[in-house]
Amino acid sequence: MNTTPIVHRILFTGTMGVGKSTAVASLLDAPLVSTNIDDGKAPVAVDHGDIVLDNGDRLRLYGTPGQRRFEPTWRALAEDAMGLVVLVDHARSDPLADLAIYLENFAGLIARTGCVIGVGRLRPGASPSLDALAEAAARHGVVCPIVPLDVRERTQVLALVDLLLVQLESRGV
Repeated sequence: MNTTPIVHRILFTGTMGVGKSTAVASLLDAPLVSTNIDDGKAPVAVDHGDIVLDNGDRLRLYGTPGQRRFEPTWRALAEDAMGLVVLVDHARSDPLADLAIYLENFAGLIARTGCVIGVGRLRPGASPSLDALAEAAARHGVVCPIVPLDVRERTQVLALVDLLLVQLESRGV
């Protein structure tokens, strides 16, 4: 029996500098494919790489550009995606507003698939708490795992992707 492997696309999104490329690269055995474009404003990239699953299928992981001016690119990437990882930089001035940008822009993808939220550079006792982030997500109709994350740590990023895959499986995606 000859079966063609299936390619599943998972997006990593968040603000510029949150660690999307680092998170994706941490999971890969091969080098990250980077499409850096210097548009004169800030470096822009849609980075990606594949993970081959035991059954031969592939997870194609994409890091989106973080700037809002690339919302059309976000929509195009989301069209065939199977799930979303939202990365939030807790050290930025307004992580709740940052989270809202991505939950709003990827609402369609989240509704038909699912998402998880990883919070980087989480400072103990600092605001907003993980509970406050969960409440903000719920106001956008999103109930999903929200976990602290160091994007440089493969095991933590892998655990986050595993949470997403479990969520997708439970939804029948």
